[in-house]
Amino acid sequence: MEFEKTGIRFFLAVPDVFSLLNLSFGFLAILMAFNGNINLSSVLIIISIVFDSIDGWVARRIGRNDEYGFGKNIDSLSDVVSFGIAPGVLLYSIGSIYSHEINLFVAIVSLFMVICGVLRLTRFNVISDKVDYNGFIGLPIPTIAILLSTLVLSGFFDIYLAMVLMIAIGFLMISNVKYPKFNNIKIIFFGALLILLIIVFYLLSLPGINILATVLFSLTMIYIVINYIKSLKKVLN
Repeated sequence: MEFEKTGIRFFLAVPDVFSLLNLSFGFLAILMAFNGNINLSSVLIIISIVFDSIDGWVARRIGRNDEYGFGKNIDSLSDVVSFGIAPGVLLYSIGSIYSHEINLFVAIVSLFMVICGVLRLTRFNVISDKVDYNGFIGLPIPTIAILLSTLVLSGFFDIYLAMVLMIAIGFLMISNVKYPKFNNIKIIFFGALLILLIIVFYLLSLPGINILATVLFSLTMIYIVINYIKSLKKVLN
């Protein structure tokens, strides 16, 4: 590679703008969590998920030739912030209102989430073009962000339940359990609409239980459990 062609303009493409938006909202979610704006932090993480879904779609639509893997790397680094660090900080910020003993344990769980997320994304970058499987090996990292954010917004949040879930999801991210991708346009549209309505629900400051967040949380749990059971059956057989 010639030195003159190492400038950012030779690498940055339209899909990367959406990756950076993913990163930006993830970073803002971290700031809001530090400031105690827990619900807003959760919503910003959910918005990050939207932009994370868009960047790959745009890359496929324009037929991007990512010769040097710039897009894959910027996407992974953005995901570390939005779906690793941001949920970790969010969980820790919530845990900080409890006693010192549980606060320390929450910090350990939060760190565990970040470590598993980094391991998950690094492995993905290493094996993505070497394994013949059109899906996810290990639970995709946005799942941990969806679960924690929707649990917070649902109105049913419990710190002990959250910690157990985050530990379980961390292990599943670095596991060899196979999880399918959603290629059905109807499912993708339904998921996007659900996320949009969750954001609208928050913006309107509607009181009571957030049914939409509860639905998305439940559907995500079903996706996790069903595919884990399928994988377990294959191992046992």
